[in-house]
Amino acid sequence: MWRARAAAVCVVCQSLANSSYGVKGKSPLQKLHLVSRSIYHPHYTSSKFQRPPLRTSIQQFSSLNRLPLRKTKLLSVKYGYLPRRNFWVARLASRLLKLRYLVLGSAVGGGYTAKKTYDQWKEMLPDLSDYKWIVPDFIWELDEHIDFEKFSKALPDAEDLAKLLPDFDKIGESLSSLTGFFSPGYNLVSEVIGASDLLLLLGSQGETAFRATDQGYENDKQYKKVSDKEKIDQLQEELLHTQLKYQRILERLEKENKELRKLVLQKDDKGIHQRKLKKSLIDMYSEVLDILSDYDASYNTQDHLPRVVVVGDQSAGKTSVLEMIAQARIFPRGSGEMMTRSPVKVTLSEGPHHVALFKDSSREFDLTKEEDLAALRNEIEIRMRKSVKEGCTVSAETISLNVKGPGLQRMVLVDLPGVISTVTSGMAPDTKDTIFSISKAYMQNPNAIILCIQDGSVDAERSIVTDLVSQMDPHGKRTIFVLTKVDLAEKNVASPNRIQQIIEGKLFPMKALGYFAVVTGKGNSSESIESIKDYEEEFFQNSKLLKTCMLKAHQVTTRNLSLAVSDCFWKMVRESVEQQADAFKATRFNLETEWKNNYPRLRELDRNELFEKAKNEILDEVISLSQVTPKHWEEILQKTLWERVSTHVIENIYLPAAQTTNSGTFNTTVDIKLKQWTDKQLPNKAVEVAWETLQEEFSHFMTEKKGKEHDNIFDKLKQAVKEESIKRHKWNERAEDSLRVIQHNALEDRSISDKQQWDAAIHFMEDTLQSRLKDTESVIEDMVGPDWKKRWLYWVGRTKEQNIRNETKNELEKMIKCNEDHAAYLANDEVTTVRKNLEAKGVAVDPCLIKDTWHQVYRRHFLRTALSHCNLCRRGFYYYQRHFVDSELECNDVVLFWRIQRMLAITANTLRQQLTNTEVRRLEKNVKEVLEDFAEDSDKKVKLLTGKRVQLAEDLKKVREIQEKLEAFIEALHQEK
Repeated sequence: MWRARAAAVCVVCQSLANSSYGVKGKSPLQKLHLVSRSIYHPHYTSSKFQRPPLRTSIQQFSSLNRLPLRKTKLLSVKYGYLPRRNFWVARLASRLLKLRYLVLGSAVGGGYTAKKTYDQWKEMLPDLSDYKWIVPDFIWELDEHIDFEKFSKALPDAEDLAKLLPDFDKIGESLSSLTGFFSPGYNLVSEVIGASDLLLLLGSQGETAFRATDQGYENDKQYKKVSDKEKIDQLQEELLHTQLKYQRILERLEKENKELRKLVLQKDDKGIHQRKLKKSLIDMYSEVLDILSDYDASYNTQDHLPRVVVVGDQSAGKTSVLEMIAQARIFPRGSGEMMTRSPVKVTLSEGPHHVALFKDSSREFDLTKEEDLAALRNEIEIRMRKSVKEGCTVSAETISLNVKGPGLQRMVLVDLPGVISTVTSGMAPDTKDTIFSISKAYMQNPNAIILCIQDGSVDAERSIVTDLVSQMDPHGKRTIFVLTKVDLAEKNVASPNRIQQIIEGKLFPMKALGYFAVVTGKGNSSESIESIKDYEEEFFQNSKLLKTCMLKAHQVTTRNLSLAVSDCFWKMVRESVEQQADAFKATRFNLETEWKNNYPRLRELDRNELFEKAKNEILDEVISLSQVTPKHWEEILQKTLWERVSTHVIENIYLPAAQTTNSGTFNTTVDIKLKQWTDKQLPNKAVEVAWETLQEEFSHFMTEKKGKEHDNIFDKLKQAVKEESIKRHKWNERAEDSLRVIQHNALEDRSISDKQQWDAAIHFMEDTLQSRLKDTESVIEDMVGPDWKKRWLYWVGRTKEQNIRNETKNELEKMIKCNEDHAAYLANDEVTTVRKNLEAKGVAVDPCLIKDTWHQVYRRHFLRTALSHCNLCRRGFYYYQRHFVDSELECNDVVLFWRIQRMLAITANTLRQQLTNTEVRRLEKNVKEVLEDFAEDSDKKVKLLTGKRVQLAEDLKKVREIQEKLEAFIEALHQEK
């Protein structure tokens, strides 16, 4: 029984080994050794019991061939055969494996097509990495203002959040029942993928699918190349529309960003939160440039800081480009005439409102209102005309203007006068050379960005500025070329390729960092910025220059230009500002060393500080003027007034009255002449004397040296203040009227109250007469020459005229001796007698010479007689009290001099009161006004406070201020990074 079962099992195993169900070759069991077969199959006997070989051919097939359906045959039991089995599961799997070609082919082809489509769309999309600046700064700086650690700590824990979430375990259990449903399909797909991999490794007929796919791809590629060539114009147009579409989207985002930044800046103005904005950087940098413009106007030695210099031929559109960048029509406009007559420095910065203001003014011009725009243009034109000196057309003086507004690119631009080729009538002869020198001075700065403006509507051969720019920047490392009026150029230029050559830098003999084409309007001065922007966008959208790829999208519009200029400007600033700060640091050290060596004991006072010191000294001196004693004022006024009126009193009042025969006539003549003198001349003379006295005292205090403390550096300033104050001062007009009444009352009084006043009047009379006598004798000596003593002692002689006058004098003295009471004038017969007597002596004399000599001879005789009479009147006070009754002595002349003396004293007292109470205070007020005017006029201070010491202190202060501001700017620049 056991042997029968073993024999049956051996027959089954052998049949399995010899069967060929899709397997080629023999079973490993047939290769065993005879002994091994015996060991493995104990029933295995000799060859006579061996089954003859099965004569069936083994058919090769692939997985795509259908398996043949054969009938089941029974094997002989004698030889151990069993019924043949049909494996239907394997056949079903083989049929399902046919899907692998479809799946793999679709996956490969579809994946490649999707990848190619994705790459094409990806290339069409613009690179948005350059527009990160659109996102407001406060988003990038949120981590500076929000403490995220505190925020994370305030959030609930993960355990608390887990309690709120649903129970995923239960959900998993409910979904686990579905895994059994999807598992057969999952396993089937896995088997398909595994079989596909196996076929790829074995090199089966699955390779044909890949070959077919590759061949299809190549055909598709060739087809697409052909279609691209046919539709290249359409694709370029679609690309242009796409770029313009994204440009409009970008402008919309920029507008929204502009509004957001405006709100943020308004919040900053209200102090809601403090943060450093970009505008602070440009404001700090602009302040440095303003200081440098005062410190070094030549821009050749110290000032190598970057700025954008706008140069171009006249009427090329420089100002229009600058206005488009500033987004406001801020400059004066004209047609074909020179409007920019001096450099205008425009600082663009961000701000909540679109406004403009000058450096030296606090008024803000609202650029959104047409009235303020017109006022701003008018103010710029007025400042330009004031800066131009007489006889000149242009000026090198810089006008500084700050423009703030949301969305403005931060930079500093300098608009220079347009370069001209011919000096026309009405211009100064040196206008052309002056414009060239100003342009070269700005462009020689190695860190200046040159914005070269060229008119595209004129012939390129007429350009002047391109040669100038190529000389200043031959390698084009800091030049940006801008072609304006491209709309007119496209219409007028016969060959559009010429515009392409200009933008590509092949036409002009110059190099540049970048080339741009812009449109700045239709030539209408009343156009707004928004209308110009719309016109520019519409033009480039329809322009053939862009459609034919002669111009690139990033080379057009003023918006792209402003972005490029701003980037170049700040790049140059970052590269050069630290180097300039080091240069100013070295300059500061040199100046400080020079000051210590030359002025070791003096403080470093600049021009403003010295002016304040001088101002205090001048005010102290004016206050000292009010401290003058009344006695001193009256003495000076009385003495000066008598010196002015003494000649008139002696010649016109005293001498004519003395020629009378009696006292009544004398007094009458004196009263009449005094009244006339008081009404017409005396008050005016008195005021003039008072004003001159005040000036002399003021000058004395201003110019008085105060020992070692005196600083001669203030002398010129004090002199200018004194002259200007005196020039502005006007005496009170009512003073003469009141003074006239007082003087008239004083002269009418004839009553001498005591002997002391009498003696004082006699003394005053003697001093006056002696002074006049001395003057008269001096005149006579000059007329007749030296006497015999001087001739012998000094070896001098007389001239012929002096001899004639001497003989005439001797003859006239004989006449006076004969008649001591002779009248003051010679009669004609007396003149004839004297002439004949002189002719008898051989001296020919002219009658006029006789009269002239008589005047001086009689004057001396009269003064001597008056002095002798004055001595007689010393003791005549007693007779005066009795009105000279019973006395031959008459002293009316003494009374006259007493009246004059008293009038002088009263007038001096009145003028002194007016001086101390009114005029000194008014003069002090004038001095303060003059000092305030000088303080505001920097040019005046420069002229009045000069010298090596002042200039050294001024330079030292400027360099320190520049260095400090540069260091602060550099620190802020690093913080922004």
